Amino acid sequence: MLDNCTVRVKLPFLQSFHVPSIGHYEAIRKEIIRLLREERERQLLSKYAIAQRSGVSESMVGLLERGLRNPSLELILRLADGIGADLPKLIKQAQATVQSNRGKTVSKTHSH
Repeated sequence: MLDNCTVRVKLPFLQSFHVPSIGHYEAIRKEIIRLLREERERQLLSKYAIAQRSGVSESMVGLLERGLRNPSLELILRLADGIGADLPKLIKQAQATVQSNRGKTVSKTHSH
């Protein structure tokens, strides 16, 4: 039984499993929101229209798009549905972009 017990794991242990950092997942989340905004704008949909379609307030849509709020999975699903975006495709695209950008960052740091 592990009630009220703290488990400490050293970073090298996690790295041995190649677990991406929290920053990796934050970057993917931000890229998904950027892609959703891009798709909303491509379709010439206003924040108001998305709010009506998704049930997410117009102000929350703005806060999410500006990176001032961290959306839950439910909010991302609602936005994608409201925009009519293919969320699995956007997630794969976001992962590829983050991976590509990560490679560029690593290359820059090792090119001295």
